[in-house]
Amino acid sequence: MRVLWLLPKAAPALLRHFAAYVELVAFDLEQSRRDLAQNIIAMVIVGVSVFFAVVMGCAVVVALTWDTPLRVAAIAWMGGGFVAVAGLAMAYRSRIIGAQAPFLDSVRKQWVDDRVILERILAEDKVGEDPDQNAGSES
Repeated sequence: MRVLWLLPKAAPALLRHFAAYVELVAFDLEQSRRDLAQNIIAMVIVGVSVFFAVVMGCAVVVALTWDTPLRVAAIAWMGGGFVAVAGLAMAYRSRIIGAQAPFLDSVRKQWVDDRVILERILAEDKVGEDPDQNAGSES
């Protein structure tokens, strides 16, 4: 019931904070969208380039070893190399993802700050709002 009495006092501040949260969410979403777009473009370019370089390298290895008894070993070593590179790439990717900021991080940080302020506002009103209630609790 006390919250209803505090609502007129807290409403303007709550609305301003709500608007600020909407702006923070929009900012975080836009930043995430830009980061994702940049990552996708970079990975596509790198992926296509690496794919063609690897295909050409494999063709050279197979061409050089085709008339030798080492052609099967060369193909097996290339397969093992691909597996090793894939493992390194997965480890690198997991390290990068671990270093990124969490989704909506600025909103979470601002909420922690605002929650402390809101608790102070509500605590001040609780102490000074109803002196009869405070006097009754002392006896």
